Amino acid sequence: MTRATLFLPISIICICQIAFADDLHPTYFLWSQASANKPTSEVGRILPARENENPPAVRITDIETPFIKRFDPPTGKSNGTSVVIVPGGGYSYDVVGKEGAEVAEWFNSVGVTAFVLYYRSPTRKLDQDWLKPVQDAQRAIRLIRFKAEQWDLDSNLVGIIGFSAGGNAAAIASTKLDVQHKDGKRDKIDEVSARPDFTMLIYPWKLLNKDESGLRAEVVVDKNTPPTLLVHAHNDGVTSLSSIEYYKAMKRLGLPAELHIYESGGHGYGLRKVEGSNVHTWPERAANWMLVRGLLE
Repeated sequence: MTRATLFLPISIICICQIAFADDLHPTYFLWSQASANKPTSEVGRILPARENENPPAVRITDIETPFIKRFDPPTGKSNGTSVVIVPGGGYSYDVVGKEGAEVAEWFNSVGVTAFVLYYRSPTRKLDQDWLKPVQDAQRAIRLIRFKAEQWDLDSNLVGIIGFSAGGNAAAIASTKLDVQHKDGKRDKIDEVSARPDFTMLIYPWKLLNKDESGLRAEVVVDKNTPPTLLVHAHNDGVTSLSSIEYYKAMKRLGLPAELHIYESGGHGYGLRKVEGSNVHTWPERAANWMLVRGLLE
């Protein structure tokens, strides 16, 4: 079976702008080529489309050099809020279309600048499958906050949203606030806070401990945990108890949180419609939540 390979030009500049040949969205490596220790320009493989998936979902694996792709609101419509989008993929690949670009375009419609994270994958077979994706997510938040003035963004309104495994990474990134890159602090960007100003967890994966009696050890909700919106479906095979337990932890500490459990919808829908379900309406709930929190002004 043929698999396409994704290539990008590499620069040794610490934070460089890159772009796909067929893509107008500015794209930035999180670390320099030298620190990534990657000898070639290959940054990922596009997996074949799945049968009967219409429209198809783009899945990319073998990402060793992580980067973010920026999606800007229409001219004059930006409100200064920004968000890192962490796609799902079971830590085997990144679902960068359905849970990335499509979500970014919705955020743009409400004035939010969105950055789709292409995090390192696969990591599923590693003992700490979450570590590299979380490192990449926190570096992305730091980079956006560091560049906020240059990019005309509010450094105090930088959030994160994660889907499925991306929800796992986003939850850990929001509660374990200083997961350093494996090489430790290297530059001024690493000195900037990695705490998101708001968090959105959409059908998050694997937040529970083994007996599902509470949150896993890496998810430590405390007084520093950002305001959080959680969305799940009751019939999701990735149990909605993950979202419920996270919400309960927020509730116990009196932290701002909002939870939406839809009766049906399953898993992995992104913003798309699911037959017999109204789960696709969750962006309306999200927009209302963001409005109330002053994120869309």
